[in-house]
Amino acid sequence: MTTYTLSARNLPLDDSWDVIVLGGGPSGCAAAAAAAREGARTLLVEATGALGGMGTGGLVPAWCPFSDKQTIIYRGLAQTVFERCKAGEPHVAPDALDWVPIAPELLKRIYDELLAEAGAQVLFNSVLAAVEPAAAGEGGGVGTVVVADKRGLSALRAKVYIDGTGDADLCAWAGAEFQQGDETGDLMPATLCFSLANVDEYAYRHLYRGGNRLHSGNPQSPIYRILESGRYPLIPDAHLCNNLIGPGTVGFNAGHLWNVDNTDPVGVSRALAQGRKMAAQYRDALAEFCPEAFGNAFLAATASLMGIRETRRIVGDYVLTLDDYLARRGFPDEICRNSYFIDIHHSKKEVEAHTRARSEGLHLPVRYAAGETHGIPYRCLTPAGLRNVLVAGRGISCERAVQGSIRVMPVCLAMGEAAGIAATQALRGHAGDVHAVVPDRLRQRLRELGAYLPSP
Repeated sequence: MTTYTLSARNLPLDDSWDVIVLGGGPSGCAAAAAAAREGARTLLVEATGALGGMGTGGLVPAWCPFSDKQTIIYRGLAQTVFERCKAGEPHVAPDALDWVPIAPELLKRIYDELLAEAGAQVLFNSVLAAVEPAAAGEGGGVGTVVVADKRGLSALRAKVYIDGTGDADLCAWAGAEFQQGDETGDLMPATLCFSLANVDEYAYRHLYRGGNRLHSGNPQSPIYRILESGRYPLIPDAHLCNNLIGPGTVGFNAGHLWNVDNTDPVGVSRALAQGRKMAAQYRDALAEFCPEAFGNAFLAATASLMGIRETRRIVGDYVLTLDDYLARRGFPDEICRNSYFIDIHHSKKEVEAHTRARSEGLHLPVRYAAGETHGIPYRCLTPAGLRNVLVAGRGISCERAVQGSIRVMPVCLAMGEAAGIAATQALRGHAGDVHAVVPDRLRQRLRELGAYLPSP
């Protein structure tokens, strides 16, 4: 590839921030809200026009479980967001904890309000464009970030940065070590979620939602007849998660798009166009094979964000392992607990071979019994070699198998709150050094704010 050298230029610089969070998904929103609530002057930079990431722009139709099948374990800000979302959905039982539908427009406003209440500033439609290292003698880390928006390029500077991009863009561009995909670089497939409106709600509830008959886990699901018919070639497999997200409106997390790397904008652009074609075929197929519920349905929306399950994982001060997960291990510096199963979506080769074999030798999803959880250490949020950077969300330091569990929204919210509090403790007591944060002090503050942190 040929290269081009930018001409020297002076950029406007805003260096008034204590904490800058890059990325406004669940982890970034919780991090920014937590840091601002602790009194830090906090800026959240978001590439799109709305907060929430996969739950809003990504149209993921349901929350993964908030409980360990006994009690809610993602508490604090995570529980606040979850309960506010449920309160605005009359069709959701107040005591529901697992696979609760998401109303995306409602959730956008909830995140807006959360950040406003905490006092964090939000900069929408602004994309991270470059990362400048800290000056010599400052111990390594990030000095300045450059963002691109309607003003052109501008520089922002803070004492501590939190990477909530999902793809660990800030860390990678700052020179941190990272891993991506399996040992060959293959990634889990992506999904473009969508919603169908004008669904016959009575038929959906009683013919298809009862017993979850549409889901691929049910051998009687119509998706198998759709695939066998051969009339809808763009529908790639049986993946068909669905939830009633509003009156007569069903959200779908359905189908897979392979060979999509979110760090490759050309590939993502192709996949978005392909995903929209797939969504139209799902509508037509469901109208034909489930006419009672979907005969008059129309495709109301496709997601503006591609549903990405994995890209980069940083190498932090600790790498959470599959053995840790299987041992239900606790840690003295854990900042939250997690109980979601190891959910690695199969590769195209595995589908073609008609097998559910999973990466890392996992042939079936690993599921915990009721009440079982594992801890996530604070050290998984601290990138090795970067003094003033934290990461929260699916890019934390872990083995690939474990990433299949910690990548979902409830645990991302919990990690984000911990990162936001840790950032303020780093800048006040340790000159911005996130590795110097005292775990006991961080855990004490999390407990004061309602976090679920049983004795390890």
